[in-house]
Amino acid sequence: MKTIRILLADDHTVVRKGLRLLLESQPGFLVIADAANGREAVAMAEQHMPEVVVMDIAMPVLNGIEAARQITARQPQTAVVFLSMHSDEGYVLKALKAGARGYILKDSAEHDLIHAVQAVSDGKAFFSPAISKMLVEDYMRQMQKRQVEDSFDLLTTREREVLQLLAEGKNNKEAAAILNLSLHTVETHRSNILQKLNLHNGAELTLYAIRKGVIT
Repeated sequence: MKTIRILLADDHTVVRKGLRLLLESQPGFLVIADAANGREAVAMAEQHMPEVVVMDIAMPVLNGIEAARQITARQPQTAVVFLSMHSDEGYVLKALKAGARGYILKDSAEHDLIHAVQAVSDGKAFFSPAISKMLVEDYMRQMQKRQVEDSFDLLTTREREVLQLLAEGKNNKEAAAILNLSLHTVETHRSNILQKLNLHNGAELTLYAIRKGVIT
């Protein structure tokens, strides 16, 4: 079993200690460092090269969103999981745009954190069930309010396959290898998906996939 090396970042010492105990109770999980603010998290991620960073959004000196943006830009192989009290869509979209692969609510951390770390270290995405449920319900309400048809049915079978892989965090090259397609073909599918669904970037694509239950 490979060891998953984890960096913790939260400005509350008690929270960090609790998270460390929870994570290290799991075989194969090792907390290699912890940080009290976003700037420390960026520095420690660069120093220790963890597989996973578990990070609060609201932190002093440098907030979690900006810290995640810097970490994922410098170390794309490091997966970030956000712990947050906020369950609204705006925060989730900001987290995804910053490169996060997981987003879990603090009040469900005890149940979700182990699954989240395992999922993102395997290259998948993970969101608290409450987050996924909220996004799906909110999306349904918006559709009814605007009285518009969902564009998901416009996607071809192949485009739906590409959508899922990209939303799970695979890049175009990885998706091409899995589907046995050329890179150019996957890039064309991605472009068509964004156009058909009126999406503008990978973060919006992932958010859409959660809303539709394509990934959970």
